Amino acid sequence: MPECRSERFDIVRRAACLVGSCFGLLIALGLTSGASATPGQSIGARSYVAIDADSGRILVAHASEARRPIASLTKVMTALIVIERGALEAPVHVTAAATHVEPEREGLVAGRSYPRVALLWSSLLVSSNDSATALAVDAGAGSLRRFYALMNAKARSLGMTRTTYASPSGLNDTTNLSTALDQAILTRAALANPTFARIVATRIHRTRWPPPTYAKVWVNHNKMLATTPGTYGVKTGWTTRAGGCLIVAERRGGRSVIGVILGSPSIWVDGPTLIDKAFAVR
Repeated sequence: MPECRSERFDIVRRAACLVGSCFGLLIALGLTSGASATPGQSIGARSYVAIDADSGRILVAHASEARRPIASLTKVMTALIVIERGALEAPVHVTAAATHVEPEREGLVAGRSYPRVALLWSSLLVSSNDSATALAVDAGAGSLRRFYALMNAKARSLGMTRTTYASPSGLNDTTNLSTALDQAILTRAALANPTFARIVATRIHRTRWPPPTYAKVWVNHNKMLATTPGTYGVKTGWTTRAGGCLIVAERRGGRSVIGVILGSPSIWVDGPTLIDKAFAVR
């Protein structure tokens, strides 16, 4: 019996150490919700910009036109193109190529069909790479290259002069490049679309799902929706190369600001700090 108690204690001790290590890693990556801005705090991101959401005027900026990987912020463009095509209740037939995307996956099954709108929610709220890829293959008539052409054409039409899309999800971040300013321009245009605006402002969404799952509940990765009053979007992102990325939109006292952060060691510190600095500009 003493040996059994000792063995159980050792298992508990190891589990506690593992949990502590994982929590420490989350803090190091800036992914916990406890971080917050302090007065006068500097911004650690490699590049950032904040603009007035109504006029487009630049309020705060640093290296805002430097081309950088943008990780899952890419899904803003993917979603906008899909939404503008319409027929959001139509089914999307999932190819094998979409199911092989790692690491953030919804668990789509090759050969099955899913409502287009459900894949949009999945892409924007929980950043599922397989959902974004399935949407892109569908919108590109079976070809990702054709979809990239649509993405880049849309970027040019919006005046995003330093952006090159080569991924529907942002997982490929060697040639999929943009700038903080270009992403702010895109976000301002995307938020003018009621469907896009409604999705990115939603903290929790429930939907029906094909069997055997039957239902899904998604909690938006943008923690500022829950922690910062006035936040109404937009998207988080992270890869090893891109670092932490965030687009946030916030309203205060009749004003609205869109902030974009690229290459941040802690988006939940840099995000509120950038927005505070932007609202201090008159």
